[in-house]
This record gives sequence, C-alpha cells and structure tokens, in this order.
Amino acid sequence: MVFDRNSYLHGPARTSSEALDPLAAFASPDALDPQLQRFLEEACASLCRWFGTANQRSPLPSLRLLPDAFPETEGLGAQRLLDDLQQVMDGAYQPSHPGALAHLDPPPNTASIAAELICAGLNNNLLAEELSPSLSQLERQLCEWFASCFDLPMGSGGVAASGGTLSNLTALVTARHSLGLNAVSEAVVLTSDDAHVSLAKACRVMGLNADALRRIPVDASGCLRLDALQYELNLLAVAKRPCLAIVATAGTTVRGAIDPLRAIAEIARNHGTWLHVDGAIGAVFALSGKTRELVDGLEEADSITVNPQKLLGIAKTSSLLLVRDQSTLHAAFGTGLPYMEPATVGAHGGEIGLQGSRPAEILKLWLGLRQLGMAGIDSLLSNALARKERLQQSLDGQALDVVSGPLHLLACAPKNTDADQCDRWSAQLRQRLLDEQIMVSRPCYRGRHHIKVVLGNPHTSDALIKHLGMTINQSIVRSVH
Repeated sequence: MVFDRNSYLHGPARTSSEALDPLAAFASPDALDPQLQRFLEEACASLCRWFGTANQRSPLPSLRLLPDAFPETEGLGAQRLLDDLQQVMDGAYQPSHPGALAHLDPPPNTASIAAELICAGLNNNLLAEELSPSLSQLERQLCEWFASCFDLPMGSGGVAASGGTLSNLTALVTARHSLGLNAVSEAVVLTSDDAHVSLAKACRVMGLNADALRRIPVDASGCLRLDALQYELNLLAVAKRPCLAIVATAGTTVRGAIDPLRAIAEIARNHGTWLHVDGAIGAVFALSGKTRELVDGLEEADSITVNPQKLLGIAKTSSLLLVRDQSTLHAAFGTGLPYMEPATVGAHGGEIGLQGSRPAEILKLWLGLRQLGMAGIDSLLSNALARKERLQQSLDGQALDVVSGPLHLLACAPKNTDADQCDRWSAQLRQRLLDEQIMVSRPCYRGRHHIKVVLGNPHTSDALIKHLGMTINQSIVRSVH
C-alpha cells in the first residue's frame, strides 16, 4: 500500500462547496450548531486516520513540527484549527503502533475516546454534586464497585484522581491524618527500594523530614524483604519516630514485582500503622478470577492506588484511590463548601481529595468498562501475561540477565557487563529497534541500563515478539564480538 500523505492529512479533497463554515467560539444553546458538528466530524476523521495509519510510521516520530503556541491577533477559523491539530498529531507518540512496547501506555480503549469528547462537552465539575449530579453518583458507585472487586469491606470506596502520583499522595495524607500525625514532621514512610518515585514527591510535598522516606531492600525477585522491614520498624520504635504508612507495591515499574502483601499487612497491623498498596500497575489483575491470586492480600490494605489507564486502555487520565473506610477521606480533606448546596449522598467530590475542580474523567472509565465487559477485561489481562511469557521464553538466559515478575513487563541486560558496557549496548539496541519501528525503553536498574519491554499492547503480534526476542539475542553476540 502506498502511503498518501495528503490524503492522510486532510482526507479526500474538498470542493469549494464543502469548505468549512465559520466556527463559533461557543455552541448555540438554542438549536443544533451545524458548524460545530462538522468541525467535530472533521476532527474525529483526522483522529481515525491517525489511528488507521499507525503501522506506516514509527511509534516515536522523528519529525516534530509544531504550530505556534500562542494565539494570533484574530481567532483562527475551522480549517486553520484543524491544520494545527494535524501538526500536533504528526509529532505525537503513537501508542496504537504494534511496536509501542516501551512504557505502560497502551492504545486507548475506543469507548473511552468517545467518553473523553462527551466529558469535555458536558464540562461538568466533580467539585460538587450540583455541578455534576449524575457523574458524582457514577463516581461513587464505580469506586465502590472496584472496592468490592478487591474484596474490601462494606463502607469502602474512593475518589478518582489525575494519575497515580496524585492517588499515592492522597493516600499518604489520609494516612497521616487518620493516625493523628498531621503536625509530626518526623513521621516516616517505609517502602521498597523498587517503589515508585511518586512516594518521594509525596513526602516532600507533605513537609516531612528529608529522611522521611525509608527504602527497604528487596530480594532476588524484586520484592520487599520482610526481615528488613521488621528491622526498620524496630529501629523507628527505638528512635521514637512514628511510621505513618508502609507502602507495598503491586507491580514495580521496571520488572513488575509484587511485594508479599498479606505478610506486610500483618506486620502493619501489629505495629498499628497504615498499609497503602501502590497498585497502579498490578491492582487491575484483581478484577479477574483468572489472575486474582497474583495480588493475593490486596484486600488487607487500608488504601489502594489503581490505574486502569495502564493496561485496560482507559484514556488518560484514569486513576482511582480506594480506601477501606470512605469516611477517612472526608475527615482528611473536608473543609466545607459554604457556597454549594449540601450533597444528597455522602460528601462533595471536592471534599474527599486534594483536587477541587476536576473533569468527569470517571465517564471514560465507566464507558470503557461497559464496552469491555468482564470477558474483555479477562482477555486483556490474560493476553498481556501470555505475551510476556512468550518473549521471556525466547530470550537467551545464558547470555542475558532477565529481571521480571508475575506481570506483563520485563527488563534485561547482558551478563557480566559493567555500567558503561550496558549503557552503550542498550542505546545501540534501542536505536536499532526504533529503526525497525519497535520502541522499547532503557531504564537504569541496579546501576546498569536495561532494555525494558511492556507487553500490554493488544496489537503486538506473536511474529513481532519473536523478532524482538531474536534481535535482543543477536545484539548480545554482536556486543561480544
């Protein structure tokens, strides 16, 4: 197939009678606005062409030409706006490409794309129920449904947030308030060496001491060591420093390891501290009976971060913070909204989290899950794990150090190589793969750069996985010689 760039950019050529009419800045409240309808149809057509030609370009564009970032003296018409949008699309990362395997950013679920458009058009505000009457109720119900799927007790629920970093911060603020440690800057957070960097941000934002985040060593599987956790808690007790939370990870960023959740929960109970599980990557596996055992003990947590955007393909952003007791959120964040009518059920959305005004992103999650159904969720989760297994089995374990866990991502580096050698090897291999329209990442893990592959892309074929494995293996032979 010959790639017709002009057709890709603009679709079939328009006659003069088909030229776009002037576009009003705001839709009419009195009647259907045909100019707006045509403009949205053209924008959607451009997006669909962008999806449909993903295979003909690299996941990471080599050329990024952007339109002006600032408004001109006079506002632009519909065609200029569409042309500007197209330039941005031309320079965008393409998660729908089958070779997009670098990060936890899968193609967007199609229903959630439509929901994003409707969300923008509704322009409702989850700050207060009167500004989002149906959507506030939908958020409560969906958070409670997730909590029930995770086997949290009655009274559990949560709040949507713009990303896992904000969910983790909200969890730690809730934990601090619940334990009566609001004014105690000496409080400590314990987590593993491989935990997400958002926890360091959270401790800094919360005004805790510089040494507040204590990282616990991990074992050979990348899981938090229970003996080291207990030892650190004992040291804190001697120093009379309170632990405001233990943060376990269900899916570490580089290798997808899952900490021993049930055992950590028992330790947390014995020490009277809060257990937060950062399940941004792995908690979704609790939605399926086929994979539920991977996150055994998740139900013991006081709070859980889950990011449906990372594997279920819900359009960004889609993160939830779930708590064992919903009242803890209102207790931590309720300040009163005297300029709003009281909520009919529970608390306003602006009273149960850090965010005040926020869009109804829950609409994307709701519609996306309705499209998938439980069978579709099962399939996404199971197939991602199967793709990881196929790649891992194809790699040469005699020549490569492969680090992985039970989830859908892995990383590898040549055996018996130092940091400089791994740096050169990973950079050369990543570029070679990019030239073949396969995008992987090269995180620095345990002092050496690795090649990391995330197998959450449903478009990735067995043939591509086989080729990727062969290419990685061949790169070891080349680096040796």
